[in-house]
This record gives sequence, C-alpha cells and structure tokens, in this order.
Amino acid sequence: MDLQASIKQTLNQYFINLDGAEAHNIYELFIAQVEKPLLSIVMQHANNNQSKAAQWLGISRNTLRKLLEKYGL
Repeated sequence: MDLQASIKQTLNQYFINLDGAEAHNIYELFIAQVEKPLLSIVMQHANNNQSKAAQWLGISRNTLRKLLEKYGL
C-alpha cells in the first residue's frame, strides 16, 4: 500500500473510532503523528547528521533542531 492510501485508511478509521464524538485539532494531531517518525527515520538514515537530514527534508538546520527538540529526538 502506498503512503497516501495508508494515510487515507488510517484517517477513515480515526473518524470511525470517534463513534460520533466531535473531532478537534485534527491537523495538529496528524502533523505530530507523522512528523515525529519522519524525523526519527531521516535522522537514523543520515547517521544523526543534522545538516544532511535538514537538506534531505528541505528545511533549515535550525528548523530541524527545533523540531527534534519538540519531539524529544
């Protein structure tokens, strides 16, 4: 299954699991759930080289550092 299909399936299941309850802060929830493992895997493959990881991600090294701190990575 490709990433987009997996995300769609997971989001649909999220709404099913709400069972009629009101959804809140879905965007923030989704970004946090995706961003942390993305950063973790990229850092692993970059051998913890923040400059390389930032380049791969297309963000500045300062932004990467802030995100790593945010997620405790």
